[in-house]
Amino acid sequence: MILKKNSFKGKRERWKAGFILFLFTLQTALYTSCGIYSFSGTSLSPDIKSVTVVNFTMATAGGPSNMALQFNEKMKEYYQRNTSLALLPSNGDLQLEGNISGYEVIPAAPTANDQAALNRLTITIQVKFTNNKDEEKNFDQSFSFFKDFPQNQTLSQVESRLIPQILDQLVQDIFNKTAGDW
Repeated sequence: MILKKNSFKGKRERWKAGFILFLFTLQTALYTSCGIYSFSGTSLSPDIKSVTVVNFTMATAGGPSNMALQFNEKMKEYYQRNTSLALLPSNGDLQLEGNISGYEVIPAAPTANDQAALNRLTITIQVKFTNNKDEEKNFDQSFSFFKDFPQNQTLSQVESRLIPQILDQLVQDIFNKTAGDW
């Protein structure tokens, strides 16, 4: 049997061309298959065009008086920055409402002499989410996050630093549940 020199080279070139075509077809199918796509991590249906963030209220005795306002602004900004949804004052395709239901400091990391080495600030937010395009996605859920701080510092010393960090994480968690469908 006599092998031609170029027969392997021709097969290799045809394989490369076929593989490139396969990758292009796969990429096209992934981006257009369901009409639900995103480059920012969201999985919103294309028929969702707007979001309403009803002002969250304080339903707890603790925390600074402007914490609900801080949270509302962070939530609205996060949606505007990470989606192309219009922010409406009412009747959005997606609607978030609720309250800050918990604000507590508890001892964490006990030591041998029954004192806490750390204290833990926990903020809890109750969220009612309504998807006016798909009722199966609606939920009423509590979200919590905490930050620890050293026992030798008072809450008033760390509050202005910890609250924004906790609220940022809560906003991200709520966004992931509502827009990211995670």
